[in-house]
Amino acid sequence: MRSPVEERWIRRFRDDAGCETRLVCFPHAGAGASAYRTWPLGLPSNVGVLSVRYPGREDRFSDPFPSRLEALADDIADALGDLARHRLVFFGHSMGASVAHEVALRLQERGCPPAALCVSGRRPPHALGGRQMISGTDEEIIAHVMSFDASAAAVFADRGLREVVLPAIRADYRLTDDYSGGARPPLDCPVYGYVGNSDPEASPEQMRRWAETTNAPFRLRVLPGGHFYLRANATALLTDLNDAVISGHDGVLSDLGPGVADGQ
Repeated sequence: MRSPVEERWIRRFRDDAGCETRLVCFPHAGAGASAYRTWPLGLPSNVGVLSVRYPGREDRFSDPFPSRLEALADDIADALGDLARHRLVFFGHSMGASVAHEVALRLQERGCPPAALCVSGRRPPHALGGRQMISGTDEEIIAHVMSFDASAAAVFADRGLREVVLPAIRADYRLTDDYSGGARPPLDCPVYGYVGNSDPEASPEQMRRWAETTNAPFRLRVLPGGHFYLRANATALLTDLNDAVISGHDGVLSDLGPGVADGQ
């Protein structure tokens, strides 16, 4: 029986007895679990697709925002406690990559790490120095979002929609600004990096430094596009996730030594 805590934090887009691996997805700043609602269509039926439900948006609109990114990771790790008996693969994009990494560390401390960590469009914690601070006025936050996501223009142009989505973006930007990162214990699971070749938030060179966060192998895949490369390249991304990480059971990395970066 699923616990109330697990149900509050996890949305299941596909999760049944036939799922050999559960892909747990961590949304980017301002986004909700529904950002991954179409992913089951691009993955085999034996792959479960679950998404983390951050507070303060969608069906958790009335729940308070977390005070710190580390506190958010604590709560998610607790919620994943029972699920950790399954083979889990984490995928996090942008802010979600930092959250997924912190949750992976907490589960490793408890003796139940994920099978793999997939990070996308985000620098590793020890390489966050010198990054742009993105909190500010509403106009500055909107300008930042628009600088890499022109599709948000219609949302911000609608006053009603703007008032719904802006608080979550503002709160998440504060979390990422306050997250100091720094050295973390190395993971024992493989780490897979994904990034757009023209992403202004994280370059391929910066993404390669995720190799330093694990004692296990690392591989980087560079795809065409900017910060939200994963929208236009969803098919390529999901195919790679399935072939290399999920169905491959990490076998694609067997020829690479610890910390090797294979930028494709």
